[in-house]
Amino acid sequence: MNEEEKVRLENIADTDNEIFALLKQRYSPRIFKNQTIEDAKLKQLFEAVRWSASSDNLQPWRFIYAHKGTKGYESIFDCLSDFNKTWANNAPLLMLTAYKEKTGEGKENFHALHDLGLSLGLMTVQAQYMGIGLHHMAGVDWKKAQKKFNVPDGFHVTTAIAVGHYGGNIDDLPEDLKEEETKKRKRMPYHQFAFKEAWYNSEN
Repeated sequence: MNEEEKVRLENIADTDNEIFALLKQRYSPRIFKNQTIEDAKLKQLFEAVRWSASSDNLQPWRFIYAHKGTKGYESIFDCLSDFNKTWANNAPLLMLTAYKEKTGEGKENFHALHDLGLSLGLMTVQAQYMGIGLHHMAGVDWKKAQKKFNVPDGFHVTTAIAVGHYGGNIDDLPEDLKEEETKKRKRMPYHQFAFKEAWYNSEN
């Protein structure tokens, strides 16, 4: 077993209940193969987004993406948090996500952010099926991104995503992140967030 295979194996979720294999295998890599994401594969990812559910079928999601080695890539990278900059340049493709804030009638679309998240869930599963890892990042200066990419009023840059095929050399990571890449994954048990008939959890 090579190092790439070992990293992926160690990141398979140890679930309490059996779930779809692609969901167990999904994780957020910080290393990627040195392999371009071809246009045909990008179209598949965005096709998965196209068929995501959205309130009133408004499809409020928007994306800006760029391949490594381009000005657009450097512009997205420049908007990332200092922490994410320590590893995100391993990805062959970077992406920004955004949503349209209002409906066609000018009313606030309260569910737009939910719909963007749902579309990203479908994109993530489609990517997993294709052997592509997505690392979703909250650490992005969205105001800087709005200006840098001339995002029009009424649209809100939200997150960034590092995109690439699973693999790569773990030694490309800083020492403090090497352990993070393979440490045991943890999640809260479902009874802490799924309540039957009444809200009974005393936590926030």
